[in-house]
Amino acid sequence: MKQELFNILRKIHNDPESTQRQLASQLGLNIGKLNYSLKALRSKGLIKINNFRKNKKKGKYLYYLTPKGAIEKTKQTINFMKLKMKEYEDLKKEIKK
Repeated sequence: MKQELFNILRKIHNDPESTQRQLASQLGLNIGKLNYSLKALRSKGLIKINNFRKNKKKGKYLYYLTPKGAIEKTKQTINFMKLKMKEYEDLKKEIKK
């Protein structure tokens, strides 16, 4: 999974009521790229997107992780931590030399 998709999953997990504009700003993406990425995550079954039909602001959406999305986010977090721990151990060995 690409880093930006993982970052989107993390942001959605932390604040599912973020707007696309807020998410894009926080992630350093333009709206089009974020929209494309959200659709990709939805097609993979990692997020669900609900819109508030009764809301006067028709563009208001709620993004949330599916169980599959939560598992994928956890796997990616573990892989990231393993990579960082390996880098740390390699640096420690290099410093000892």
